[in-house]
Amino acid sequence: MKTSGNTILVSGGGSGIGLALAQRWHDAGNIVIITGRNAAKLEDAVAGHANMHAAQLDVTDPDAVQAFALDIVGKFPALNVLVNNAGIMGYEDAAAARDLRLAEDTVVTNLLGPIRLTDALIDHLTAQDDSAIVNVTSGLAFVPLPKAPTYSATKAALHSYTQALRIQLEGKVELIELAPPAVRTDLTPGQSTREGYMPLDAFADEVTALFAGEPTPEEILVQNVLPLRDAEANGNVPQVLAMLKNL
Repeated sequence: MKTSGNTILVSGGGSGIGLALAQRWHDAGNIVIITGRNAAKLEDAVAGHANMHAAQLDVTDPDAVQAFALDIVGKFPALNVLVNNAGIMGYEDAAAARDLRLAEDTVVTNLLGPIRLTDALIDHLTAQDDSAIVNVTSGLAFVPLPKAPTYSATKAALHSYTQALRIQLEGKVELIELAPPAVRTDLTPGQSTREGYMPLDAFADEVTALFAGEPTPEEILVQNVLPLRDAEANGNVPQVLAMLKNL
């Protein structure tokens, strides 16, 4: 993926990881469009950035995704990079029957959202030079957080989906997976100040450096996520699971 000269769409770009990376891509010489549900938050995020643009989008609404794709391609015909970053995370007690709305919302947002947005833009992206899709998964795609089973499962599924798309789109669109560790954002209550989580700026700086590699790695993995990514290869999944159980 080129480091500059792109037109990049970042879903869930109004805060957290999405916004931190969007700002760095903007500063590196890219046009960046950020999306999210909260229009006011998006406008605040792009204020003062000449080549950052805000576009409201609810990735859980399939009709809205289709309409958005048509509109955004019309406004930004040079769009060549899609970053599927929008996601939600919640803790669940699955030991007894429960209200499944959180689980269902998580699947729709974290898995169907990227699938639908990719599908809506794929014909456009395959026709662009230097096109790429970046799917934001998680270290929990490789070893699940027991108290967040559905979140972990959606990220594992998106990891698998990314691998399959990489084969199907070979020579047409570059597929990159970004798997963050635990980062200090507002994804869950109290996470932005939680001890032991990676500071957001440090994460974004390391990710930016990794994207500058030539060629761009298929998986963008900061050092903090390697214990999760490599757990199966290292044969220590039970030990990592036990550690995650106590978080």
